[in-house]
Amino acid sequence: MAATVGRICGAGLLKTNHGAVRHQVSNLSTASFSAWTKGRKTLFATLGIVTGGTGALLFALDQSVKASDLELHPPKNPWSHGGFFASLDHSSVRRGYEVYKQVCAACHSMRYIAYRNLIGVTHTEAEAKAEAEEMQVQDGPDEAGNMYMRPGKLSDYFPNPYPNEEAARAANNGAFPPDLSYIALARHGGEDYIFALLTGYCDAPAGVVLRDGQYYNPYFPGGAISMAQALYNETIEYEDGTPAYASQLAKDVSTFLKWAGEPEYDQRKVMLIKSIFIFSLLTAVAYYFKRHKWSVIKSRKLAYRPVSKK
Repeated sequence: MAATVGRICGAGLLKTNHGAVRHQVSNLSTASFSAWTKGRKTLFATLGIVTGGTGALLFALDQSVKASDLELHPPKNPWSHGGFFASLDHSSVRRGYEVYKQVCAACHSMRYIAYRNLIGVTHTEAEAKAEAEEMQVQDGPDEAGNMYMRPGKLSDYFPNPYPNEEAARAANNGAFPPDLSYIALARHGGEDYIFALLTGYCDAPAGVVLRDGQYYNPYFPGGAISMAQALYNETIEYEDGTPAYASQLAKDVSTFLKWAGEPEYDQRKVMLIKSIFIFSLLTAVAYYFKRHKWSVIKSRKLAYRPVSKK
């Protein structure tokens, strides 16, 4: 049946009827549209404009006002390591370690950073070994099957201030201090967020109710944070004599946490410089061969000349 219909259409037997039907449908749609009154056309045009405007307004409101965006976004700071080829300020990283050790380590752990990671970055091997020996680590069992305490070694990781999460929550009014090993990568804004959070404490605005043990920080999601302001002017004294202003303390510990999250940061920049140099050299060599060697082979003409038979 389908083959028969196909042969009929192919033979052109239905061309006239098809054209007539299409002409009638076109006239019918044109007539029905023309039959609309001016008021109906205006009504539908108005509904279209109102619908489009309402959709655009809702989209704009959804992008500008969200429940998750009730905190300030940290401003961009001109970090010394922010350049394309810039490396970390290792003096600042060392001072940041001092801030963490004397202030932050009382509540926050860095369980993924070992003392050996400090060698060649902030401390010499002897200095890093001395830092590790300041803590006591539980080890064992010994020959008698007992656990014992020993001085820390370079292979040991930074100590945890609490034995478990429950103890940490009990000591901090139910809040759990996060581990700071990768905090610079885990928060939107990175070191900008850390600096803004540490220096952004202020009085809560009208209408914001804080519970006992909470403080207001506009850069923290929701504004209510359980960590009190930890950095003030002259909170600690730097070994190198740098003035320990609150902003300086926040800047140094932010740089230190940036290094902790990306220990390979400087090596990655060095590899970038090496790669640019090597690829530039290879590009020049490739251009030379393309221009003076391959062009001759590419433009040659191969002609086939059959041998005539005599």
